[in-house]
Amino acid sequence: MNMFQILSKMFLGNSPNWYKSTILAFLILNPILLLILNEANLNGSFIVGWIFLLEFIFTLALALKCYPLQPGGLLAIQAIALGLTSTKSVYYEINNNLEVILLLIFMVAGIYFMKNLMLTIFTKLLLNVRSKTTLSLLFLFSAAFLSAFLDALTVTAVLISVAIGFYRIFHTVKSNKTFSDLEHNYHNDELLENESLSELEEFKAFLRDLIMHGAVGTALGGVCTIVGEPQNLLIAGVVGWSFVEFFIAMAPITMPVLVAGICTCFIIERFKLAGFGNQLPLSIRSIFNDYDDYENSQQTDQQRAELLVEFIVLIFLIIALALHLAAVGVIGLAVIILLTSFKGITDEHKLGDAFHEALPFTALLAVFFAIVSVIHDQHLFSPVINYVLLQDPSIQPSVFFMANGILSAISDNVFVATIYINEINQAYLANTITRDQFEALAVAVNTGTNIPSIATPNGQAAFLFLLTSSLAPLINLSYLKMVKMALPYTIILTIVGLYSITYLL
Repeated sequence: MNMFQILSKMFLGNSPNWYKSTILAFLILNPILLLILNEANLNGSFIVGWIFLLEFIFTLALALKCYPLQPGGLLAIQAIALGLTSTKSVYYEINNNLEVILLLIFMVAGIYFMKNLMLTIFTKLLLNVRSKTTLSLLFLFSAAFLSAFLDALTVTAVLISVAIGFYRIFHTVKSNKTFSDLEHNYHNDELLENESLSELEEFKAFLRDLIMHGAVGTALGGVCTIVGEPQNLLIAGVVGWSFVEFFIAMAPITMPVLVAGICTCFIIERFKLAGFGNQLPLSIRSIFNDYDDYENSQQTDQQRAELLVEFIVLIFLIIALALHLAAVGVIGLAVIILLTSFKGITDEHKLGDAFHEALPFTALLAVFFAIVSVIHDQHLFSPVINYVLLQDPSIQPSVFFMANGILSAISDNVFVATIYINEINQAYLANTITRDQFEALAVAVNTGTNIPSIATPNGQAAFLFLLTSSLAPLINLSYLKMVKMALPYTIILTIVGLYSITYLL
């Protein structure tokens, strides 16, 4: 094997050859296309900027073929090299979103040390609620409620931790191991000799249903309050809303949407639409019954003390986030310190394990901000923004809602919200629009970036985090699968949101 063949094999690792060829084609054609378009005086930077955005979305869509950090990172580096953005602009975008990055680094790690309590709570829920429809509604509503007072990414981290915990219990039994072996982490999905393929797939589908209901729930709750989503705090700061004022301003849209989300959950589970409606096999339910019995019989005083510590810190976490005592990431760091101190976890290796889940995604998010920087520097969304601001004031909120939703679904809701709220703030300061118009448009920006954006994983950071987590390959949750499962929610919630913006605001 010559050097070229070795390098070709090493490039993007075990990804399919067609995928490697596609990424190479992108990297080769982008500069050529930019040169040709510029020579033809066709604003090549703007056109190629859109091409880069679509190429990056392609890497997200095929995240199960190759983690998007590498191909997406190569595209980001090339975009900088071609002058579509600069390292200063990328740093500016990262700096503006530092709170989100700190959240990922510290809050997700904090939830890792709380996994025993979370697994205990959700195992009880799983065993005591026999109806799949009722269980789905509980997951959706619980995620919505928690997201309103915590934040969507934190709640998603909890859901991921719980689902991986469920999978590990199942995998342990099917591996002929005992429950005492659960400290071992299972990040690959090996089919074992004594494992039923149909049973495995049914269990995966069951977990996939619950996780997607929970993920949508984070969006339903996250749109309601200042702390629910990163852009909410920004919008509230620009307009001057307090926690209560923000909730009241959003309520005419968020409450009907929440009711519509609950109804949608019931319908798609009841009639098994969009891949939902999968049941937990009785044989697997018995495994969780055995696990619960084992936990109750083997629980020591120290384990009870650890659960008590986790519960107390959970209360602290909810209060600290609800009152916004500090940036979410800083609160997460406090959670790590409190849990590890009082549970006696002082070994550096054990501390390091907590950061494994979030750090790859944190790096991916930084790459994503590089693409966002291209959008900003090349003004890719300016035509849409200018068109909306030229519309009649009476229909502007509805148009803003849809424009924000569409742009958020193809890029990032935090970025879109930042662009739009700054634009309407400038219009308000220039006395182009009234205070009432300003507040109505702010509501449209917040709800537009939070509701229709559930259409794609890249529309919401929580969805993207789920897609790129170690859980996604375990339960066969791909980009297209997420889009398909979110589709009923996307359609119904967008229609209800648009109606509410038009007639109830």
